[in-house]
Amino acid sequence: MGLPCTFFMEREIRSRVRRPCLSRRSALTLNQMVQHQTARLDSAFAALADPTRRGVLEQLGRSDASITDLADRFHMTLTGMKKHVGVLEQAGFVTTQKIGRVRTCRLGLRRLEDEAAWIERYRQLWAARFDALDQVVETLKLRETTDEPPHDD
Repeated sequence: MGLPCTFFMEREIRSRVRRPCLSRRSALTLNQMVQHQTARLDSAFAALADPTRRGVLEQLGRSDASITDLADRFHMTLTGMKKHVGVLEQAGFVTTQKIGRVRTCRLGLRRLEDEAAWIERYRQLWAARFDALDQVVETLKLRETTDEPPHDD
């Protein structure tokens, strides 16, 4: 079975594209940075996807709390709350400190600049697409009104 036609087309296109001169080490570093950025965004959005975890962040925005306090406030088991806090901690949104038998949670130093920038890029993309769609709709409306025969009243 031969290679698909698209393979040869992609290869031809790639051979014509001028690429900036990157050393193998620079390309590897850049790839690792992109992978790190992607993993960081993935963990942040996964942490924020759960309503309980968002509620925990809101609560910690008001004041620090122990895992026991959070579990009571959200009507869940201690084990369940520990898992939620662990996800938030892994994403950098929460830090915990154990003093004696009590583990206290507080908001982490992580801010949401990277996530906000990612969302903004897509907001701009969709805004441009909706603007283009508005133009198409306006053009169609204009054609519709100019193509109508006169009404006999």
